[in-house]
Amino acid sequence: MKKATLYSLLILFTISSCNPLDENPKGLIASNNFYKTTEDADAAVIGIHNAINSSTHTLYNRLIQISTEMATDDYEAGPRARNAHVRALSNLTHDASNDRMIELWRQSYDGINRANIAIDNISNNPNLTTQKDKNLINEAKFLRAILYFNIVRWFGDVPLVLHETTTLSAAALNVTNTPETEVYAQIEKDLTDAEALPVVQPVGRITAGAAKSILSKVYLTEKKWPQAAQKSKEVIDTKVYDLFENFADVFNVATKNGKEHIWSAQFKGLTNWNGNMLASTAAPTSVPGIAGDQADALHKEGGLFEAFAENDKRKYITFAVEFVSPTDGKTYKVTPHFNKYFDPATPASPGQSSKNTPIIRFAEVLLIYAEAVNEQSGPTAEAYAAIDRVRNRAGIPLLSVTSPTLSKDDFREAVFEERRKELVYEYQRWFDLARRGPDYFVARLKAAGKTNAQPKHVHFPIPQRELDLNPNLKQVPAWR
Repeated sequence: MKKATLYSLLILFTISSCNPLDENPKGLIASNNFYKTTEDADAAVIGIHNAINSSTHTLYNRLIQISTEMATDDYEAGPRARNAHVRALSNLTHDASNDRMIELWRQSYDGINRANIAIDNISNNPNLTTQKDKNLINEAKFLRAILYFNIVRWFGDVPLVLHETTTLSAAALNVTNTPETEVYAQIEKDLTDAEALPVVQPVGRITAGAAKSILSKVYLTEKKWPQAAQKSKEVIDTKVYDLFENFADVFNVATKNGKEHIWSAQFKGLTNWNGNMLASTAAPTSVPGIAGDQADALHKEGGLFEAFAENDKRKYITFAVEFVSPTDGKTYKVTPHFNKYFDPATPASPGQSSKNTPIIRFAEVLLIYAEAVNEQSGPTAEAYAAIDRVRNRAGIPLLSVTSPTLSKDDFREAVFEERRKELVYEYQRWFDLARRGPDYFVARLKAAGKTNAQPKHVHFPIPQRELDLNPNLKQVPAWR
């Protein structure tokens, strides 16, 4: 009942997305009446989690896939992708009127506002001073940081809002763009604060390891190589995390939230419809008894499936080329379908999959370390060792054996190719391509037959709706 109470009391506004309201503005400060106990504060932080990962098409329940990953060399809108805006993203013909951009912006700032409300109200309440309360503040800061980390990469200079909106004045609502460097500085600060979180937390909650891991990724994106290497090494050296011996266990229901999982989007099918929609949108439509949607598809011209060696243990966990019908028991051959989240327990309703989606896992931390060390010092023995832990688990030859004398440039490409294969369908590809810059992004997409790719596509356009509502908001320069 606490969550229901929270939602009835808090009026959450996205930045510059308010229509004229008749309500008494006093409703905006009703949250002050909510934060009485640590239980109340905990419910508020759970509300931030719910903003980014709950029902269909929330950020970490498919929205990132259909909004950004479609615009890469590895993915395309499947035959049953019905939304014209999604198909436009797949073809890189999208613009500022695209409704997926509106959702990215709206949901991100909704989560940020929820985090701001929680941080302000817990921090300023003299009755909320226990260690648990401090942990909740830092958890809210982590969630705010991950949301800003996403949108600064998508949109570049974005409004940096750090406190609850408590007035409907133009000054409060018509915020301006903040330079990327300032947004990143705040992300770093929030994550550094979140490093004080406990090493072990209840399932789905934020830990010190999650904060360090995401912070290492932030540093990597900023090309702060020494900091990225140091922070990822801190995670490795804790010995709290390790690779599963079997790659399949990363995506098994029975082993979710195991030793490799640092922070994941949590799903529990057949419970308030909180299943993993990626399972449904990648599942086939041609197999009796499997009610797939096939709205997300492999972009064949990109060559991702063929990039895997046949003996790579990841290949037929990442993809399925046949399914056994639960209706007639026959085996049906299909073109390669993404398979990481298909739950055999729910074939008639794949969207009720209980498989989690990793947001950051230990394999990625190893690859962050390998990349950062290489950029800082060249392909050292430590860099080779990190990437080889991932390759060894995959059952493919060690890079230190097959290519022991790579140049810095060649090692960088080896790490990127390993990221590509290790992290398929985990919301990573667009971010990786974009951070390499416009030339790299365009070259990779055009090589994959997506000839509409342009340098501006390393960002997405700020929704025109937001620009119309807010005269102080400026469009991404390349999209003007």
